[in-house]
Order: sequence, then structure tokens, then C-alpha cells
Amino acid sequence: MYALLLISRRELAMIQRLRPLLALLLLTCAFLAPAAAAAETKVQQIDLEPKDAARDRVVPIRVYLPETAKPLPVILFSHGLGGSRENSVYLGNHWASAGYVCVFMQHAGSDESVWKGVPRREIMQAMKQAASGKSLMDRIKDVSFVIDQLEVMNKQADSPLQGKLDLEHIGMTGHSFGAVTTTAVAGRKFPLGRSNAEPRLDAFLPMSPQTTEGMSAEKSYGEVKLPMLCMTGTADSSMIDPRTTPESRREVYQGLPTGDKYELVFDGGTHAAFSDARGLRIGKRDPAHHPAIQQISLKFWDAYLKEDAAAKKWLQSDQPKTDAKLKEKDVWQWK
Repeated sequence: MYALLLISRRELAMIQRLRPLLALLLLTCAFLAPAAAAAETKVQQIDLEPKDAARDRVVPIRVYLPETAKPLPVILFSHGLGGSRENSVYLGNHWASAGYVCVFMQHAGSDESVWKGVPRREIMQAMKQAASGKSLMDRIKDVSFVIDQLEVMNKQADSPLQGKLDLEHIGMTGHSFGAVTTTAVAGRKFPLGRSNAEPRLDAFLPMSPQTTEGMSAEKSYGEVKLPMLCMTGTADSSMIDPRTTPESRREVYQGLPTGDKYELVFDGGTHAAFSDARGLRIGKRDPAHHPAIQQISLKFWDAYLKEDAAAKKWLQSDQPKTDAKLKEKDVWQWK
């Protein structure tokens, strides 16, 4: 049976008057719907534990994999001292949603195993011991090993990463000890003069970088030719090494050669500004910092991993100050 819909002439006239407005509303929704759908990129988290047989060492990774029908640029992330592949989710999800495959590494010997289960009074000493040259070399080798594994998985028929990786465009980033790792594989020099540059990497983003003991910043960083964005804060100190000060962190940018180099400095920004970890005594976190880090870092990756000329033009301007809502005393500069 059909129900009868009875309306008056007055109501019918009103509907006829509203018809153009309703048509416009439907047309607007039709245009907006694809944009909304495009913004909701699905991101899958995949935990893998590839083993480097040559070193008898497992390098756990967490992959943030967006839905894609084509190969995407890759971003490698190295955690800080005492961290894990589970850190900095706010970055992994953000970059992946924008079209990057993000691979967050975990470095045995300088990861969370350093402090888990250790008596509170012994944790600081354990952390200091883990911040060693050996740990750094392990991390450097981890980076090359992970890239090797990505090359294999990109071709394996049974791999969730098969055909998903654009390995001609790889970025490297990290916080704290992860920034040390990042600058090392970028070609930063150490006192022995050896370069640990990884030639398959294209752009670098160290958060809370540091200088090299016994070397000027110019001598240590002067041969880093590829794009680099340094991020730090005016209160970005170190619990592990009192010689690492906010002022010394800023020397890194000063030591870099001109050409595709950038620096973001948060006024009052602490070591915690770049982390999402809880319970660490590394200073308070300003809620305005994470959105700014997300926006500026994404533009950097777009410029140098997607070869986006508009993103590069944006970086080499004062637009980040307004678009990322930087505060008056925050610093954005490039050279």
C-alpha cells in the first residue's frame, strides 16, 4: 500500500521557491564529498622484525602504510635514547596520511630495554652507558640494513610492502639520539674523519641535533650537501650530557653549507617539544608545537621527496611563520 502525502498549496509554493537553493546545496555537497574522502587516507600499522644475520641482530620496525596503488616515498625514523618503534605516533600517522610510507626503527642496546626493569636510582647511569660510540655504530648499520630489507620486501610477492615503496626517494629523521643517527648517515664527520653517509638517502630532518665533541660545527657538518631541516628549542637541554646545551644545538645549522638548509627554533621549546612520550623528565610540552612540527616537516618532505616546487617555495619564505602559527620569538630561517 502507498501512503498519501497531503500538502497545502502554500506548502507547495514554499517548496518550489526553495528548489534552487536545494539544488545548489546538493551541488556543493557533490564537490565537497571527494575532498573529504581524500583527506581520510587509511593508514595501516605493520610490525616486522627483520634479522641481520651478519650481526645476529634483530631490528624491529613499525611501518605506517597508507592505502596506495602506486609506490610512495619512504621516511625512516630513529628514536631517541631509551625509546622504541612505538614513539612519535603523531608524526608517523601524519606523514603516512599525506602519502608516505613511514618506517620507525628500534635500535637494540639504546632502546627501552636500557631502562625497563632497572631500579630507578640506576636508570640514569644505564642511559649514559648506552649513549656510546658502539650504540651509534649499531644504529648507523641498522639504517643501511633496514633499507636493504625494504629493497627485498618491495619485490617479494608475499610481502605487504610489495610494490608500495619508491626507494628512489627516502628521507631520514629522528629525535635526540635519533638526530645523532640522522646526521651521521647524512655525512656528518666525527673526530676519526670517517664518513658514515648512506648514499640511498635524499633528505634529513634531525630534531634536537648536537655538535661533535672536539670539532667545530663547520668541520663536522661542512660537507653535508643534501637538504636538511634542523629543529630545536631555546630550552632544549640534555639530561645525559650537560655539555649539550640549547646554544650548542643551534651551532649545527650554522655549520651546514648553504643550499637547501633550514632551521626551526621554538622559543622556550624543551627537549619534550618533539616527543609524544609520557613520564619523561625532559621538560614541559607546548601543545602548539606538534601541529607546527607536523606542517613544516611535511612541507620539507614534499619539497625534497616529492619534488614539489610549491612546497620548496613555501619553505624559502616567511609563510611558515603564519601558516604554522609560530610565535613572535620562534625562529624560522633558511640558507
